[in-house]
Amino acid sequence: MTTMQQFITIGICVFGTVLTRCLPFFIFSSKKPTPVYVQYLGKALPSAIFAMLVVYCLKNVSIFSGSHGISEAVSIIAVVALHIWKRQMLFSIAGGTICYMLLVQFIFTQ
Repeated sequence: MTTMQQFITIGICVFGTVLTRCLPFFIFSSKKPTPVYVQYLGKALPSAIFAMLVVYCLKNVSIFSGSHGISEAVSIIAVVALHIWKRQMLFSIAGGTICYMLLVQFIFTQ
């Protein structure tokens, strides 16, 4: 990519990010109550996205080869334990990711 193409790409990404962050404040006024379907999506989507992330991360795990999914199972247990302990989703995900990376790099090396 040329320098100009890099600037254009970065500019488009910045514009898209700012637009998606600011658009809800323009669409939903603070003077009106938030629509019921938006409240429902706010409650349902985080769990649905987290479940989809779990399925995506475990789709290629084989219990019949390699480390037999032990590092994945230990990391899932770490995520659950951290979430029960702190109730912080990002902390739980980061802790599970770090646990998995340490297990794969140092314990279950191939």
